[in-house]
Amino acid sequence: MRYLKIANQIFAVVLVFFMVNCSGGGNKAKKAEPAPVSEPKSGIVINEESRKLLKYLEQSGDYVNGRNFPSLIKASAVYKELDGKIKIIDLRNPSVYAKGHIKGAVNIEFSKIPDYFVNVIKPFEFDKIVIVCNSGQYSSYTTSLLHLMGYGNVYALRWGMSSWNKVFANDAWLNAVSDKYEGILEITENDRGASSDFPQMNTGKATGEEILMARFNSLFAAGYSDAFISADQAFEQSKSYYTINFERKDKYDAGHIPGAVRYKTNGTLGIVAEMQSIPANREVAVYCGTGHNSGFVTAYLRLFGYNAKTVMYGNNAFMHSKMLQDKKLLSWLPFTANEIENYPYVKN
Repeated sequence: MRYLKIANQIFAVVLVFFMVNCSGGGNKAKKAEPAPVSEPKSGIVINEESRKLLKYLEQSGDYVNGRNFPSLIKASAVYKELDGKIKIIDLRNPSVYAKGHIKGAVNIEFSKIPDYFVNVIKPFEFDKIVIVCNSGQYSSYTTSLLHLMGYGNVYALRWGMSSWNKVFANDAWLNAVSDKYEGILEITENDRGASSDFPQMNTGKATGEEILMARFNSLFAAGYSDAFISADQAFEQSKSYYTINFERKDKYDAGHIPGAVRYKTNGTLGIVAEMQSIPANREVAVYCGTGHNSGFVTAYLRLFGYNAKTVMYGNNAFMHSKMLQDKKLLSWLPFTANEIENYPYVKN
């Protein structure tokens, strides 16, 4: 009986093997891998440097499509960690910094940030590196570039120093909110531009990593003033810009800058077919609710050579009352005095 049982088991194994092979199960084709995010879908092949840079950023973690994008931190979280392994970098003018700054913050000029990260500090010795400015606009732009370079522990202070103490808010956010253009918002949906190649970066570098480094250094050397425009410019010169609304559809439908085209917050950056509809030969104005998210987006687009600019303070700069009115309905983030913590600061 024992031998018969063993024989039956062997027969069963052979039978299963035979059936699988006869059905083709042993040679089934593998499922096709999803197309990489950098693969063109419009039929227009993008230039070689753009392809290499896209691929390198994909392989380096695809930050712009990850859960940590955009990397913002509240004043309350920073305050709790002041005695920990945290580095605070203040981008503001030295004279403004001297009048008041967060304890322990160092004042570094924007153009000197790359050298500071490479030659002055060891960035990954800190749990967090927090970039601050007056309103969070410039720091968002800076933080985005640093993240794209691989510094994953960098954050921008949400609302900037305006959220730290009212002294700073009076000259920034409290002075920036406005309803000036609320009455001329557009509610019709606008079409995107025709597909075209990405901008030609012309770095002359051979690899994605080298291209990234060249563009990174170039953008810091150029400064950030050209990367921002006011709400007045966005509305009064709206035909001069290809305007991108980087918001949810319901927020876009509630009213947007005339001519603005909506791009998905989690379905645009790094996706060739989407980015190809952004004209390479025009000034591009990007805006969101606060200017924070758009600062991160603008940095990414400028990295690829787009002449992109953030609309300072976003919707808060031209439809603040509407944001307050529809705050619960549309999850708006209007800046109010409630965002100000009134934490202590030091002078020198």
